[in-house]
Amino acid sequence: MQEWLDPSSKLGHIRYMRISTFLNVHLVSDSTGETLNAVLRAVAPLFEGVTPLEHSYYLVRSRRQLDRVLAEIEAFPGVVLFTIAAHELREVLVEHCKRLGIPALPLLDQVLTMWEHHLKMRAGEKTGSKQALDENYFRRIDALNYTMAHDDGQMVHEFNQADVVLVGVSRTSKTPTSIYLANRGIRTGNFPLVPKAPIPHALLELTKPLVVGLKVSPDRLIAIRRNRLLSLNADATSEYVDEDSVREEITDANRLFERQNWPVIDVTRRSIEETSAAILNLLAERSAR
Repeated sequence: MQEWLDPSSKLGHIRYMRISTFLNVHLVSDSTGETLNAVLRAVAPLFEGVTPLEHSYYLVRSRRQLDRVLAEIEAFPGVVLFTIAAHELREVLVEHCKRLGIPALPLLDQVLTMWEHHLKMRAGEKTGSKQALDENYFRRIDALNYTMAHDDGQMVHEFNQADVVLVGVSRTSKTPTSIYLANRGIRTGNFPLVPKAPIPHALLELTKPLVVGLKVSPDRLIAIRRNRLLSLNADATSEYVDEDSVREEITDANRLFERQNWPVIDVTRRSIEETSAAILNLLAERSAR
């Protein structure tokens, strides 16, 4: 925890203001730690003024590896989140943390217990990475390969092989959203709408993939584009950021979405994860129909 002098104080004495609390968070996994990282990203923003100091230990599968982790936990006390399948290693970690008075939480235990009770069988001790090379893994790799090859309007003639195609004007997060979906095993292509540029018939005639239009407010888009130009030391007075031109560009895109009867997602205040979740919901609804 840090405290600093409040320079804005008008009182005749010194006042202090707390600005941040630091918390050591130890993430211990016998696999790649994806679950732990996802939980940390979800929880940390809920505590205003708290800065997590992340200590990550992945592929921990032997007592020797665990001993090094225990030494780090002792040197930097905080909280411990872990996903370890081997009962022996789990017990050592939990007992060590108990002696130190450090909270240690096995993230998957409640889920595993529920499954065991429902299925009337005990969970095994395979680590996540040992189970990774299955159909889902190869589907994700295939989706990533497809998505990278069909980014930014490349090979539109192959878009009918996609699961999802994203369409939108420049800087509507088409590429990062596509990559996020690909990591979920969704083959994703994306096409940028450029003013006065023709739209290929192959895009307009798609039948298999879910085509989604991404729209954004003019003010937000102009701000994003200006920041982009500044980072490139480019001309910040071009039509790319001209208010009238941008509004016309967005209007044309919205008209296209309406003509094609494509579902539309407003990404103005959405994160990549939220946009992707909305697209996954659209996919599920389409599949149910």
